[in-house]
Amino acid sequence: MTEDPLDTVLLDALSNGGDARLYMLDDTLRIVRTTVSGGGTDDAGAEADGDGDPLLGLRFADVRPAGDAQEVEGLLSEVLRRRVHLHRVLRGDRAAAAPQGAARTYAMSCHPLGDRTGPPTGVAVIVADVTERESARARARSLDAVRERVGQSLDLATTCEDLVQAVVPGFADIAVVEIVDEVLRGAEAPTGPLGRDTPLRRTAFAGPDEGGPAHPVGDVRGMPHPSPFSLALSDLRPRLLDVRPDSAWLAGDPARARSVAEYGSHSLIVLPLTLRGTVLGLLSLYRSGGSPAYREEDLGFATTLAAHTAVSIDNASRYQREHTIASTVQRRLLPPDAESRALVSVEAVHAYLPGRNSGCWFDTIPLSGARTALVTGEVKGHGIQTAAVMGQLRTAVQTLAALDLEPDELLARLNDTARVLARERTSRPAGDRVPERLEAACLYAVYDPFTRRCTMARAGHPVPVVVSPGGDTGTLNVPEGPPLASPDLAPFGTLSTVLEPGSILVLYSGSRGLLDKPGTRPLSEVLNPQDRPLRALCDALVYNFPAPELDGAVVLLARTGSFASEHQATWELAHDLRDPAAARALARGQLAAWGLPDDTVHTMELVVSELVTNAVRYGTAPVSLRLIRTASLTCEVNDTSPSAPHLRHAQTVDEGGRGLFIVSQLASAWGTRYTKQGKTIWAEVPLPV
Repeated sequence: MTEDPLDTVLLDALSNGGDARLYMLDDTLRIVRTTVSGGGTDDAGAEADGDGDPLLGLRFADVRPAGDAQEVEGLLSEVLRRRVHLHRVLRGDRAAAAPQGAARTYAMSCHPLGDRTGPPTGVAVIVADVTERESARARARSLDAVRERVGQSLDLATTCEDLVQAVVPGFADIAVVEIVDEVLRGAEAPTGPLGRDTPLRRTAFAGPDEGGPAHPVGDVRGMPHPSPFSLALSDLRPRLLDVRPDSAWLAGDPARARSVAEYGSHSLIVLPLTLRGTVLGLLSLYRSGGSPAYREEDLGFATTLAAHTAVSIDNASRYQREHTIASTVQRRLLPPDAESRALVSVEAVHAYLPGRNSGCWFDTIPLSGARTALVTGEVKGHGIQTAAVMGQLRTAVQTLAALDLEPDELLARLNDTARVLARERTSRPAGDRVPERLEAACLYAVYDPFTRRCTMARAGHPVPVVVSPGGDTGTLNVPEGPPLASPDLAPFGTLSTVLEPGSILVLYSGSRGLLDKPGTRPLSEVLNPQDRPLRALCDALVYNFPAPELDGAVVLLARTGSFASEHQATWELAHDLRDPAAARALARGQLAAWGLPDDTVHTMELVVSELVTNAVRYGTAPVSLRLIRTASLTCEVNDTSPSAPHLRHAQTVDEGGRGLFIVSQLASAWGTRYTKQGKTIWAEVPLPV
């Protein structure tokens, strides 16, 4: 019989931890000889090599140190049948272990015996106690898993969930993380030690499917006292203890006593999650069933694990706190509601979808001539600085919109402002952290209800979508200009399109292609039927968004209309010196038809007279007059001269130069806007309440 290199296998088993024992089996898998490494006695106390060995003649599966008898028998039979070398790790049954509950782990190496040319004559089995080695490996694997997974997310709940998933089942059978409730609410972590009444929220749980946890995730409560949990919070020291159904501290916690019994938990480590003198919460690790009880070396490892976790939780809570502040700042800098604006011939609603991005914004701006500006934009990034830049850009858009600029010119001016902000962003004192480069996008659209024309331009922004009253959906291919604050000096283009009354404009920021992500329904289907309230349509659109894709977004829906003819009047003038008198008469008749009081009529007559006089004296033909009645009364005078009027403060002896000054005193607002045909001077007079 040619022997296999069993000595090498035996030495390898010895080097990997613990004592090893060699069992020589015949072809019926009965023991014919046993040897303990280094001499000694067998499990029954007899001489290892003596003829009185009580194990001789017994089937190995019946005297195995661990594992399932049927599994071991099948393994040995396979070695004989296939003449292969097989290895298994067998875990001892805790129920049959020592009183301390320290079930052992064994490595079993099986090798066929006999001449290689014939069938095997038996099996050599080496069994080594590798409990220490396996425990060390399990700890190393768990620590690697924790380092790899925990801390990758800045969401506090996700961080806790990653922890329990990383340690179960490798290091613990059950893992529970409970965080101080005020930390989850965004407050600073309290300085330890903590009292027993400090509320903690169960944030993550992982364990077997059988049985039930003592408390559900999300439960908020103080720790029962006295218990290992309250003691760990009071002195900030970890606890390692055996758990038995009759443990005294379980008497004050019936829910946990029930859970311990259901899971068969027998060993527990409780660790306070602390960092820089503050207390974040508790980590509880249980072992149940046949798992070996925790020992001191496990406690040291668990303490290392808890320290890493505390840093990750602290990072997540600090981010969450900063994000809460940034979101508050962002909300304060956004308009309260699109519906609250007094818009003419446009109905608008918005939805703000919170996320990491703190720089999304929208705006609806009433303009002169019953027009409306619709704005959506985004500053890339998160945090207070991003929200502050968003507020600066929104304010700049409002200021530029008041100048009645065309969309492409407004974005060019806004881009200049963004570049200034970008330079200030990077001009920091030496030693300050250099922030990320400013990246921003904006779409600006103006809708005119008289012509039903919508003119828009965009700077690095997603294209808008329009849904016609018939349900047809189309993308408005607005020429894409460079993002705001970019070094690209390319000009901004515009798109001008006529919209049917009842069309729905969909503007959004936060994610390109958000409206047609895989898995979403077509927009025409989501917004059908269109005669529903616009808020219901906006909600339906939000429900259609893929939730994992959202990282902060703003959606603005606007339903367009036309201006009622009975609320406006337009006249062509002759462009001669008789125009002011004729204009006053026309205005007086129209205002009387609208039933306005005499003082308002007299005020508007004077405004009309001064604006028409200015157009006749300094403008060029043709000249037209328009009166618009909305929440206020607007007078518009159009001419084809590109010259800009300006307000003068006439001297005492001057005979002219007071026209626009008088208008500025009578009107609540006035200004000039330019068109391809010339200019329009307008003035707005408030109507009596």
